[in-house]
Amino acid sequence: SPLHRAYELEQAIGTPARIYYKNESLSPAGSHKPNTAVTQAWYNKQFGIKRLSTETGAGQWGSALAFACSLVGLECKVYMVRISYDQKPYRKLMMQTWGATCVASPSNETQAGRAILEKTPDTPGSLGIAISEAIETAVTDATGQTRYSLGSVLNHVMMHQTIIGLEAKKQLAIAGEKKVDVVVGCVGGGSNFAGLAFPFLYDKINGAKIDIIPVEPTSCPSLTKGPYVYDHGDTAKMTPLVAMHSLGHSFIPAPIHAGGLRYHGMAPLVSKATKEGLLSPLALHQLESYEAGILFAKTEGIIPAPETNHAIAAVIREAKKAKEEAKEKVILFNFSGHGLMDLSGYDKFLNGQLQNYELPNEVIAENLKEIAGYPIP
Repeated sequence: SPLHRAYELEQAIGTPARIYYKNESLSPAGSHKPNTAVTQAWYNKQFGIKRLSTETGAGQWGSALAFACSLVGLECKVYMVRISYDQKPYRKLMMQTWGATCVASPSNETQAGRAILEKTPDTPGSLGIAISEAIETAVTDATGQTRYSLGSVLNHVMMHQTIIGLEAKKQLAIAGEKKVDVVVGCVGGGSNFAGLAFPFLYDKINGAKIDIIPVEPTSCPSLTKGPYVYDHGDTAKMTPLVAMHSLGHSFIPAPIHAGGLRYHGMAPLVSKATKEGLLSPLALHQLESYEAGILFAKTEGIIPAPETNHAIAAVIREAKKAKEEAKEKVILFNFSGHGLMDLSGYDKFLNGQLQNYELPNEVIAENLKEIAGYPIP
């Protein structure tokens, strides 16, 4: 994918910083996700698997896996978090166009889904619930021909996505940039952030002075407020325990429009890097993020996804800091996806219908009671 310099955004801010962004919005699915979706689909095809099941939040991962399965000839079943299923109907249609079956989660199709609906029939859903349903679909298939596929969090996904950062390094060298001062990415499960940041994290570990900033919503602050614990990756506890920053596997996020940033936990590798002090996580409100997205759209001509807006807001903060310090800096961020399927969120923002929401500490404490007995790594 191309690397762009945001000249017009720099001019609008009046910063001495040079802002570059890796444009991962040009894939058929509209995000970086096919970097791992095509890989996973291809390997499953080689192993003789017939179908894949998965979950999706904002719908980008579900779209990517649906696209990948259509390429290699696999069936695809996607459990889409209920609130996103309602907010983003065209994502569902993208998946269906590529031949996938898309179901609102929680659903009546799984034991995990039925249990949640019986307890809270009006739940907006969560990625943890959708993961439980997708895993149950795979493990209960009597034919043994279904496998579960995950688009973030796990180590192999992080590895596939590092093509983003490796490419960016070579492209920056072509642009004549010898060093990067700040690397930014939005972070939900961790895939697009790790994809860009990990090749630069290698440099930082080896002595380079780089600020690496994962940006999350204040409504789902796993890195900035969640403790580093062992927790399950899904609500029904079908996954193994994972060492990660977590808000608790039963966490139900607020229905903000950045659906890809609503996961209760964080990738183990991103969590470990944060614990080691190698990353500087930041939580931002959605109104500041949408304001940043509007400015980016007006200056660079691309409408960003709500998730990407969080990264752009952090970039603008860093650019203004460079202006105040009168320092030339090179700022790099990952443009993780376009917002053309998220215009309903922009509509609500422009009409003053969105509000900021910060997850209260007492809610986090209540969610974490269930994992209080798990040893801290």
